[in-house]
Amino acid sequence: MTTPEAEQGSGVAGGASAAPGGAARPEERLEQAVRAAEQALIEYEIAVETFRVEVENFSRLHEQRLGPLYARLDELEAQIAEARAARTGDPEDVRRAEEARARVAPIAGVEELLHGWMDGMGLFPEAAAMLTEQPVRPPQRVRPSEEARKLYRELARKAHPDLAQEDEERKRREEFITRVNAAYARGDEDALRELAEEWAAGPKPADQGPSRSEELYARLEWLAQRKEMLTQVAKELEDGAIAAMLRLAPDDPDGLLDEIAEQLRGDIARREAELAALLGEG
Repeated sequence: MTTPEAEQGSGVAGGASAAPGGAARPEERLEQAVRAAEQALIEYEIAVETFRVEVENFSRLHEQRLGPLYARLDELEAQIAEARAARTGDPEDVRRAEEARARVAPIAGVEELLHGWMDGMGLFPEAAAMLTEQPVRPPQRVRPSEEARKLYRELARKAHPDLAQEDEERKRREEFITRVNAAYARGDEDALRELAEEWAAGPKPADQGPSRSEELYARLEWLAQRKEMLTQVAKELEDGAIAAMLRLAPDDPDGLLDEIAEQLRGDIARREAELAALLGEG
């Protein structure tokens, strides 16, 4: 970022209010730079929020579809370890069996952690049905439609808090955008349309006159810091396991889950056969 002195020195010679030929004054150029930076930041925030919604929804679906399968595999591993320990009596096998059982032992709050697929007593009927490929209530997936995306982008551009410079107006916008984000995360087009009408009917923010150079530079610095924070949020999302899965099949994430589920069912079948052999049933 250039300094105020450098900006002024490269703009109007001798500190005149305007360069020959009607060139913009330094403050006008700074005002344009601030507006451009504000719009760029809003577009970036929209992209990050859209990505966050996609990752969160896919994470929920991943847990709903594959969580019971992983839980069944863990339970089989514990049973196999226990059967092996009972057969050999080896202290090392006993230790491994205890560790395997500890990994699947009921814990407080597990129902909430696993989105209702399991409680302290084990799998719910729906989860058990999924393991045996019986009909089960399909997991809910929220994927914002193109219309919802369009409405969200328009509202974010118009009502974004970063466009406010007064505290009262910023607070009003923050409360409104919180409601917009919630509706977008649900994929609720009707709610987004209602919010668009509400914003259009609301008070118009007062036009801001040109700011002094120092204020404009402070504004640019704040925007840069906000961009840096969003970049960190985006990086954390990108580095997560769910985002990595989405990158494997960006056009068909549901198909990827089906493929993984099929592999897990194969693993379950093999573990069940192994357990039956250890118990003398195979």
